Amino acid sequence: MTNPLSQPGRPGQGLPTPPSGWPIGSYPTYAEAQRAVDYLSDQEFSVQDVTIVGVDLMQVERVIGRLTWPKVIGGGILSGAWLGVFLGLILAIVTNTNYFSALVVGVLGGVVFGLISASIPYAATRGQRDFASTMQLVAGRYDVLCEPKTAEKARDLLARLAI
Repeated sequence: MTNPLSQPGRPGQGLPTPPSGWPIGSYPTYAEAQRAVDYLSDQEFSVQDVTIVGVDLMQVERVIGRLTWPKVIGGGILSGAWLGVFLGLILAIVTNTNYFSALVVGVLGGVVFGLISASIPYAATRGQRDFASTMQLVAGRYDVLCEPKTAEKARDLLARLAI
């Protein structure tokens, strides 16, 4: 995960580089690794020396349902209608016209756009992918590394967390 408060001078920023440091903990889930780093932070440890590394990465696709023409068309209409509401409000503000008529024009245009933008890609698959899914990048384990100068202190603090 990236942090908007990251320090620009920290090594490893910019081009991808392998992580460095000594292992101070290994956890089966990201939440547990994050909890360990949070604990170190609560103990006023210099967490800028710490890195969480996902090991044994897997791309996981979870199937969430079957796609049918009614679902595709319904989804296109709904997403297009929301886009139309937004565009209709902008149209009403910019042109200084009746809000209701601008909303109607925006929603109708959005519905047409949503139908087209949802139907064409689904039709192009020709039944080869009749399901909806989500993708995640998941690690088999999460190692917490620390710079050598403070690794021993970090290991001692994390040992207290396990107790």
